[in-house]
Amino acid sequence: MADPGPRIETERLVLRLPRIEDFERYAELFADAEASRHIGGQLTRGAAWRRFLQMPGAWALQGFAMFSVVEKSSGQWLGQIGPWRPEGWPGNEIGYAFHPAAWGQGYAHESALAAIDWAFDTLEWDEIIHCISPANLASKKVAQRLGSRLLRQGCLLPPPVDGVEVELWGQSRQQWRRNRGGRA
Repeated sequence: MADPGPRIETERLVLRLPRIEDFERYAELFADAEASRHIGGQLTRGAAWRRFLQMPGAWALQGFAMFSVVEKSSGQWLGQIGPWRPEGWPGNEIGYAFHPAAWGQGYAHESALAAIDWAFDTLEWDEIIHCISPANLASKKVAQRLGSRLLRQGCLLPPPVDGVEVELWGQSRQQWRRNRGGRA
C-alpha cells in the first residue's frame, strides 16, 4: 500500500493498518485454543491467513477496520482493535482481540480509548457496540472499564458466523464524551 493510512500513538502503543509482518503473531493468536475461544475458535494457518486479509480489505473498501496494535518499545504485534462493521452486523463495533502474551497489561483499554476517539471523531459514529461472547468475562471487564453497558443479550450474528450468540455492549457518543471528560 502506498498510503500507510491512519496512525495513532498512545503512551505505550502504536495503532496502525495491518502489515504482512503482523501475520505470524496473528496466526499464533488463532492457533491458541484459549485465546481464540471467544472470537470464532482455532484456525489453521491457511484459514488464519484468509481471516487476516479481511482487515486490509475492509480498510481499502470501507476506509476503516481494526488497527494492528503494536508495542512502541519492542515493535511487537500485540493484537487488533478498532472499528468493524461487516455486512449485516448489529451495529458499529469497536472490536478487539489480543495475543495471550499481551493479556493483563492494560493494552486493550489503552488502545480502545484511542480507537473509540478515532471512530467518533473521524467516522462520526453516533454510537458503538462490542459483540461479546456471554462467557468472555475479560472482554466484559474491558467494555465496562470503557464505560460501555450491556445493551442486549441473545443477539445472533449474521453469516458467516450465524448462530453465534453474543451480548451487545455499547454506548453513545454523548456517553463517551461524558466518560472521557468532554473529549470525543
